[in-house]
Amino acid sequence: MNDPQVSISLRAWAGRKGALGGYAMRGLQLATAVLCLTLAAEAQDSPLTLREAVALALQNSREVKLAQVQYNVALGEVGVDRASFLPNLYTGSGLAYTHGFPSLPGGQAPAVFQLNYRQSLFDPLLKSQQHAAEERAKSMKTELERARDSVRVETASAYLELAKVRHSLDLLRNEGVSGEKILDVVRERIAANQELPIEATRTQLELARINQRVIKLEDRAQELEAELRDLTGIPGSQSIQVEAEEQSFTDALSAGTAAIRAQIVDLALESDSRVAEAENERAARQQLFRGAKLSRFPTIDLVGQYAVLSRFNNYDEFYKTFVRNNLNVGVQVQVPLFAATTGAEVRLAKRQLDQAELNVAGKQQQVRQEVEQKARTLRELDADREVARLDLQLAQENLQLEQAKYDQARATLQEVEQARLEESDKWVAFLDADFAREQAELGLLQATGQLAQLFQ
Repeated sequence: MNDPQVSISLRAWAGRKGALGGYAMRGLQLATAVLCLTLAAEAQDSPLTLREAVALALQNSREVKLAQVQYNVALGEVGVDRASFLPNLYTGSGLAYTHGFPSLPGGQAPAVFQLNYRQSLFDPLLKSQQHAAEERAKSMKTELERARDSVRVETASAYLELAKVRHSLDLLRNEGVSGEKILDVVRERIAANQELPIEATRTQLELARINQRVIKLEDRAQELEAELRDLTGIPGSQSIQVEAEEQSFTDALSAGTAAIRAQIVDLALESDSRVAEAENERAARQQLFRGAKLSRFPTIDLVGQYAVLSRFNNYDEFYKTFVRNNLNVGVQVQVPLFAATTGAEVRLAKRQLDQAELNVAGKQQQVRQEVEQKARTLRELDADREVARLDLQLAQENLQLEQAKYDQARATLQEVEQARLEESDKWVAFLDADFAREQAELGLLQATGQLAQLFQ
């Protein structure tokens, strides 16, 4: 097809046969469609990174959305309390029949049209309620961050465990292959009267145990995949491929944990949502206590009124002159002379403040104990991982040694496969120890408020 004469002949023939151009266009469209489907399939099969999974989970989380709505509600409550200190203008119209002195229930004069203005200038009790609402809104924001951290930990744990389980499955399936080889050798030795029949039963038992572990891990992998789909919103038609080892994340995880070891208690007290909520509630109670004490002072409001009156209500019979359009603007001062509720409100606010103070101290002590326990647990898991790593290294070196002996005809295939089985078991144990340590590190970073930095 590279011959120019053949290409020219084909183009000339295609020009005479217009139908061929249509077929070629349809073929091109079909090829394009197939290419798009192929690219989409490749995109679906591409590994899902841990950071991508966490980002999807944060977008899809119902818990985060609910916390965001609750925070917005708290901000709305702050706006309602603040509105009393902003201009408030009302208007209305109505019709009322009066006999005798023109007055409505409540003391106002009947008007055809009325415009009222009111704005609080100084009201300590209302202002304290506004400040208390602002402090409680901070608690809702803290709760939002706590919900995000919870989703991050849950998603990261499911992702890392799924990667660990799939890796363990590969190792156990290899163990099954080695076990089958060992069983074949044992049966040959039994047939040659070199082994007792009990050895075959013992080998079959080991294979059954491996198969049992494989079945349990397969079920666990399905559970984790379903959990990850629910967290991230990935549809069931799209496969989830996780990365067995994301070196950048594990390095950042270890580095972040090492950086906070010396100041874990201080960081935990600064970032723990329970302590923050207790401190915000204490600040709210302080504002309410202050407002209750200042409620003994006068309140000052800016008021104004414009009204259109009508002779229908007999104003000209009770007033010397009648003015249809009336405007009143001024400052209204209300001085409390004796209010029995003020003293009770002050005492109640003081007791609630004392309760909030004790709650803060209790939460701080609880967080201090928890984070210290998390640090101790992580220290123990570090030691467990190191033991598992050296145990694995020893099993790998032993396998290499047995393989070298087998190559020199100094070891049997059964001994090599047995060493391979032991190496696979140590691999699985190391993966379990490593995952346990990663979970502990995630929990410690969450407790100290450093988790979000890993997923930036």
